[in-house]
This record gives sequence, C-alpha cells and structure tokens, in this order.
Amino acid sequence: MIKDKVTATSASVERKAMAQYLSPLAQGIKPSGIRRFFDLVSTRKDVITLGVGEPDFVTPWHVREAAVYSLETGKTQYTSNAGMPELRDAIARYLSGSFNVDYDPANEVLVTVGGSEAIDLALRALITPGDEILIPEPCYISYSPITSLSGGVPVGIETFAKDNFKLKAEQLKAAITPRSKVLILCYPSNPTGGIMTYEDWLPIAKIVEENDLIVISDEIYAELTYGTKHVSFAAVPGMKERTILVSGFSKAFAMTGWRMGYACGHSDLIGAMLKIHQYTVMCAPIMGQYAALEALSEHGLEEKDRMIESYNQRRRLVVKGFRDIGLECHEPEGAFYAFPSIQSTGLTSEQFAQRLLEEAGVAAVPGDVFGLGGEGHLRCSYATSVAQLTEALDRIGSFVHKLKQG
Repeated sequence: MIKDKVTATSASVERKAMAQYLSPLAQGIKPSGIRRFFDLVSTRKDVITLGVGEPDFVTPWHVREAAVYSLETGKTQYTSNAGMPELRDAIARYLSGSFNVDYDPANEVLVTVGGSEAIDLALRALITPGDEILIPEPCYISYSPITSLSGGVPVGIETFAKDNFKLKAEQLKAAITPRSKVLILCYPSNPTGGIMTYEDWLPIAKIVEENDLIVISDEIYAELTYGTKHVSFAAVPGMKERTILVSGFSKAFAMTGWRMGYACGHSDLIGAMLKIHQYTVMCAPIMGQYAALEALSEHGLEEKDRMIESYNQRRRLVVKGFRDIGLECHEPEGAFYAFPSIQSTGLTSEQFAQRLLEEAGVAAVPGDVFGLGGEGHLRCSYATSVAQLTEALDRIGSFVHKLKQG
C-alpha cells in the first residue's frame, strides 16, 4: 500500500510541467545562439567550421608535460583558494612586463576556472538587483545572461563597423543612467576583432570616473594583436583601482580545455570574488595550475609568439579573401575573428549562415547572436589551417556569386 502511494505520488509529479520548479531567472535565459547553430553542424559531413573560438593548435608539449609531471609526483591536492602562490607571482610578473600594470600577487590576483568564471564572480560580487550593466555590442554572448542571472539589467551599447567597432565616448555617455554601475569591456573584441588604443581609452576613462563606474575588462585576447600592442584599460591613469582585469590561458596559449583563467584588481574587489569562489569551486585544478605556470615560462612565451604570427598570416589571407569575394570586411586588429558584412546579399545573418551551411558546407556564426550591431555580419574564426581557410573562401565565393546571379 505504501509503495502504491509512493508510485502514485511520483507519477503525479511527472505529469506536472517540471519547468514550474525552475527559477524565473533560469527560465528566462536563452540557449547559446552559437551552440544552437553548431548542433546543426554536428549532423553534417564535409563541413568546414569557422565558428568555434578555439585555437587549432594543440597545447605545447612542454606545458602538457608539466601537468603530467605534477600527477606523477603526486600533486593532486587542493591549492590555496586564490591559486598557487608561484602561479599568482608569475601572472603578476607577466602583466607587469607585458602590459605595464602592477598587482600584488598576495591579495590582488585570483586564479579561476577559466576567464568565464572570473566574469561570473565579478558580476556576482558587484551587482545589487536592479543595477544596470553597460555592455558594448556586438560582444561575447555570455555577458548579458550572466548579468541577468546575477539580478542585474544588461544595457547594450551598439558599436559600428565605420568606427572599427570601437566604443565611442558619446555612445557610452548616452547609455548611462542613475542605475548604471558596471561597464564591461572586451578588447580585443570577440566577435569583431576590434581594438582600443591608449587615445581611444582616454575619453572612456573620463566618463567612467565622472560617473563612478566599476569596469570589468575582459582581456582574454590581449596577446593577439597585429601591428599595435594591446593597451590594458587598467593601465590608463586612474583606472586600475576601479577595474577588474580578467584574462586567462585559453586563447593565446592554446589551453581552452584546461579552463585556466584569472582576475586582478583592488584587494577589496578580489576579496569579495574569492569568497564566492571558495564556496563554489574551492580552487582551480592543481594540474592545470602547473600547466599555466609552465605556459608563462620563457619557452611558453616563445610558443605563444609563434602561434600569434601564424594567426596574423591567416588574418591577412581571410580579410583579403572576403574583400575579393565582394564582401565588405573591416580590418580586425586583434583576436582571431573576421566579421564581414553580408548585407549586400540581401539576406539576414541567420539566413546567410543557414544557407551557407546547407549549400556550401561552411559553418560560421550569424552576427545577430552577438547583440546590437551584429545583424548583417558573420563571425568567422581564422584559428584553423590555411588549407581549410582557402577551401572555405572558395566555397563562400561560389555561394555569394550564385546568390548575386539570382
């Protein structure tokens, strides 16, 4: 009899819509537009993928070996919540030498599970429900959903190809309200490849100070610049104290699967993030930390530079290829993405990407998934082989020619 009652109760629960138990915040989050599109790709053969933002290089062997050696020597325990002291020291030295920004590794550096966790921690530490979070778009797709899950209100700021997708002072100023609290920056930009120079930063810094904003500066592509050196927003006078610098090893060091990131900033901000971090993930995996430490060695930095030179060669190939096809494409000066305009075809970004996949066997991401200003563009990663890029450009050229022929 008891068993029958339990079975009946279980059946009644199953008959209910399980969504009723979910948080409204979780229900309101849309699935990733990138992942949704690439679910379609997985069902097809002979597809050239220009979509996923992941290096085609394998993590350098000596970095992998450092992780293996840590296992062989029994390094399998928790580390300090903030990360191994020697890794935090190395990160601080690297940022000082490479980007002219100095942090105390003891209380201003936090090792995280990828840059994504660092962004999540920063927003959760900063947001009071109802705070407005300013986000220049097109941008990395996670900022708005994470903001919403933290109780904040994402406010998109459109940037434009005519400005090389730089954030302009007048655009930022127009978006600010009394509820504005945080500005999220991502330069070099995913998906556009746009960068900001020191001169570009100065008027932005003035507005940040005048409006007492905190900045989360996602600099995961900082090493990937071509022709000009990356300028960290935290290195602009007066901005270090109000900036949380987020970066990691995924892109420039070809370590996406290792999930190794870090955040640097004022000790009060990092301390708040650390409290959340220690209750959620405890610490980043120790094997990955040893690998990251090796990536910052002299040998590791040489490997990084070698990969960046290869990306630069591919960048030139891809931009010229799109322009030869007849698609306008601004010059990406950072990251490893091209963001050509497909407006001349008369198709929306979604239509173009869908038909390109079905008719030409090339997968790229429709620009509209990246927010304001993305419609009419296509994100194409050139972090793949020259042979694949050449074939993809040939297929795209034939596809566009067919469209224009009607």
